[in-house]
Amino acid sequence: MSKILRLDKILSNMGHGSRKEVKQLIKEGAVEVDGKVVKDSSIQLNIDNQQVSVFGKALIYREFVYLMMNKPQGVISATEDAREKTVVDLLSDEYKAFDVAPVGRLDKDTEGFLLLTNDGQLAHQLLSPKKHIPKTYFARISGSVTMADSEEFKNGVVLDDGYKTLPAELLIHISDEISEINITIYEGKFHQIKRMFEAVGKKVVYLKRVSMGKLSLDESLELGQYRELTAGELETLKSSGDLNDR
Repeated sequence: MSKILRLDKILSNMGHGSRKEVKQLIKEGAVEVDGKVVKDSSIQLNIDNQQVSVFGKALIYREFVYLMMNKPQGVISATEDAREKTVVDLLSDEYKAFDVAPVGRLDKDTEGFLLLTNDGQLAHQLLSPKKHIPKTYFARISGSVTMADSEEFKNGVVLDDGYKTLPAELLIHISDEISEINITIYEGKFHQIKRMFEAVGKKVVYLKRVSMGKLSLDESLELGQYRELTAGELETLKSSGDLNDR
């Protein structure tokens, strides 16, 4: 089905400024539709078969963007904050114009895979408790992590507030004074992994999310870097919990 949108909304969504700035751009004759200059910002366009250009450059309209970020420590998973630097602050103006938001939260001191998008429906489905989308983390733990811990995690851990977590998968790489593990959880309670290890008398000293659903972090992304998902990666993500049924 074709999608009809106002010209000023199309231009604003594509990063050409606020609605007010876009209206001024149109008044100045910088915008053409199907090769003809237009001066009315409120006209309705069919984005599937009408071509918009600004200063002679054709626009390829996209409603949604999907970004994979390797979140660094020291920034918070929010769109804005009066005191703290946010993950959205790390984005270029091109992507900020799409009003993307992080899907879920990583703690300020947690690194790794963070999805940012303006596709609210997909975000809602990925975060839905009913979907049980797996999230896998690599962690360093102060204390020797044992198979007994792995069994306890498999059965669900009772947190400090009495909540019993869903079963989690704990894979031990190194068991020592500082242990190294991977853990996969299927929910997202506040500080969940830290609280799970506290429940068995240990402390998380480093935490990095390495995957969400069936999609893994691109390890070539340096901390703070991001890129758009490929079409294949987006399909992989959607297939994580039958999210294609939209």
